[in-house]
Amino acid sequence: MKTPGSSNLPIKLSIFLNYMVFAVLLNSVGIVILQVQNQYGVSPSEAKFLEGFKDLTIAVVSFFVGLLVLRVGYKRSMQWAILLVTMICFAMPLVPSFWMSKLLFAVVGFSFAIVKVTALSTIGLITTGKEEHLSYMSYLEALFMVGLFGGYLLFGEFVKDVDPDHTWLKAYYIVGAISLGALILLTLSPLDESQVDRSEKSSILHDLMNMLLLGIKPLALIFIVSIFMYVLIEQGIQSWLPTFNNKILDLPSDTSIRLAAIMPLAIALGRFMGGYLLKRIEWIYVLVICVILSAVLLLISLPMAGTDYSMRLGTWLDVPMAGLIFPLIGLWLAPIYPALNSLILSSLPLKDHAPMTALIVVFSALGGTTGSALMGWLFEEMEGANVFYIILIPMVLLLIAMILFRRSSPTSTIKSAAQN
Repeated sequence: MKTPGSSNLPIKLSIFLNYMVFAVLLNSVGIVILQVQNQYGVSPSEAKFLEGFKDLTIAVVSFFVGLLVLRVGYKRSMQWAILLVTMICFAMPLVPSFWMSKLLFAVVGFSFAIVKVTALSTIGLITTGKEEHLSYMSYLEALFMVGLFGGYLLFGEFVKDVDPDHTWLKAYYIVGAISLGALILLTLSPLDESQVDRSEKSSILHDLMNMLLLGIKPLALIFIVSIFMYVLIEQGIQSWLPTFNNKILDLPSDTSIRLAAIMPLAIALGRFMGGYLLKRIEWIYVLVICVILSAVLLLISLPMAGTDYSMRLGTWLDVPMAGLIFPLIGLWLAPIYPALNSLILSSLPLKDHAPMTALIVVFSALGGTTGSALMGWLFEEMEGANVFYIILIPMVLLLIAMILFRRSSPTSTIKSAAQN
């Protein structure tokens, strides 16, 4: 029997704060991509690999985390992950180099894989019913974007066009201090994990086979394609948005970073709205409309970026409309990811939440890496804002995958792989 919702408030707040810390770190990759080009002379084709250090690490680690966290415990796993992140944040400003940036994202990716699998698995323990699960998931992902928005504002205060002392790296001291606070809160937050059945002494190989069987079911495969396409779209835009503002709209670095904060803010707002709408309207109608409106906004905003700006703009007040409208795509993309995750997880038994979450994180990471690498390559091969028109292709594929996901079978029919 679940405990009353109020008794779970401390751990709910702890998960919120930990998610916001990772939001700042994971999505600082777009800022770092811009900064390593400007500060270390790294080319776009080299800078694009920073996303890979983050996402490929997440993918590899997540594949095994889903099998191990049940043995270690959700809370203990999260504590170790946050500790690693705290340490790397304080180390980052001490070694201003491209390889240190790679190490940062590798460590952050490793830790986030653990935190995301354990956090999403924990939601089943601290919520009651599918509606509360869906609502909490939407709010969690919304606060992730609030953290991302705060990260852009934080780095925007430290980044300068001329920065021989690498002052921008000092922002990581602040992030490290917040991470330390998140670790303390997590340690003090009680979590009842007695509902998770750890009585079976199955081997890692047995658990791995169950996870793979879970992932190859037709409905799960369609879901995985949907998640992959969504993250490809979001990260393809978000990771290169500061570069878009700086290189295409010709804005100063600090203004480019602050302006990029519009997208996570729009996503946060969209997810709060999604948490409300998805309680009242069937999810397929909400999500299909969101994809269509995202494509429409992209087609409206990108032609506005085609102007040749002959002079460097001074402040964000001077930016062209494209810089203000294009990031608002996040408002419409926002509800898709948490809704799909909740639909699949709330239909599975608790013991399958960790392995399914691992699959979600793996393919989310692969989608993020693919999107960022694709945009990095296109920035060298194509001119101006035309780079972002390629996003229309995965938007169409996402739309098709979601419709197939809805038509294939009701999510309530998904069963544990181990039961089949």
